[in-house]
Amino acid sequence: MNDAVPGFVPRILVDPDIGLFRADERVFTAMLDGWRAQMLARGLTTETIKQRCQLLERFQRFTGEFPWQWGPADIDDFLGDLRSGEKPISLKTLGSYSNAVAMFCSFLTHPAYGWGEFCERTFGDIPSQICFEWNMPRHTTDDAVPAKKRSFTKAELQRLFDYLDDLVDREYAAGSKRWLPLLRDSVAFKVCYAYGLRRREMTMLDLEDFGPNPHVSDYGRFGAVQVRFAKGTAGSGPRKRTVLTVPEFDWVVDQLKTWTTGGMRQQFPTAERSSALWPSERGARMSLGSFGDAFAAARDAVGLPQELGMHCLRHSYVTHLIEAGYDEAFVQTQVGHSYASTTGLYTSVSSDFKQKTVQKMIARRIANLEDPDA
Repeated sequence: MNDAVPGFVPRILVDPDIGLFRADERVFTAMLDGWRAQMLARGLTTETIKQRCQLLERFQRFTGEFPWQWGPADIDDFLGDLRSGEKPISLKTLGSYSNAVAMFCSFLTHPAYGWGEFCERTFGDIPSQICFEWNMPRHTTDDAVPAKKRSFTKAELQRLFDYLDDLVDREYAAGSKRWLPLLRDSVAFKVCYAYGLRRREMTMLDLEDFGPNPHVSDYGRFGAVQVRFAKGTAGSGPRKRTVLTVPEFDWVVDQLKTWTTGGMRQQFPTAERSSALWPSERGARMSLGSFGDAFAAARDAVGLPQELGMHCLRHSYVTHLIEAGYDEAFVQTQVGHSYASTTGLYTSVSSDFKQKTVQKMIARRIANLEDPDA
């Protein structure tokens, strides 16, 4: 036995001189402790580890039994109960729950950790894998984007941004102090769209995250943005990526110059406390929820559908770059998708773009038929 392996049966449980009072509970606790050690060794975040262990504790309470007693019917009943209540959980959440249970079972059944041998000796039974392809939610990338989610059309974005600009002008002309936070929100939403950012990525931007693109000097210090809080793989924490300013969205450069060097941001009393790009009236940085509320209010004010949330600005960025003729691999890199299929899901090109594409293909085919040597 190699008890140096993170997650191995702890020595206190295998010492023959130590009796086990309430053995089942103590062993289950030790199993979770071992799994925590293994996940820490893999570099997962403490929050992810905490959530997974809490789920396993919840599953154990649901079954009233312990891992060496669990069977496939237990996970079926657990997931079925979560999907059939008054507020059924989403398929995405269902998948993450079943994956957590499957990973815990894989940990317990791996011979390197010794739990199977220990349980057989102590309880006369061994843990087994209870999650299989046939009783876990089917995962397809199509589930990643809800059916109602789509991109904004360019006309819808124009309505939204025009409304925000007019609102800022009205409040400023009226001598209201509201014009400054409204301007901040307006610029933030435009930056979110112009760089295809997630809400958290946009909210966590600092002044130092922007830098020049040596190949496009016209953009000055706003030729690229370093996204430090990009979405990582499950449990791995945030990743980083660099997003280049592209000609189709170069209007954002003037917006950023006005906000950062035109004296606007500095008017917030909290601006000197940190380098956050978006200071709030009371704190050093705006919160995700505050931006979400402000966006929803503007969307509702211009009568746009409620399913068009802030994340749809990111969908719009992908769609409009594709429509502009950018290579899909470049777009995938810009938005930080690991798979091209995910970028494809974000793309909802307009009917006009589709018609023009088909017309070009037909014209090209006709030309080839008329002149096969061309």
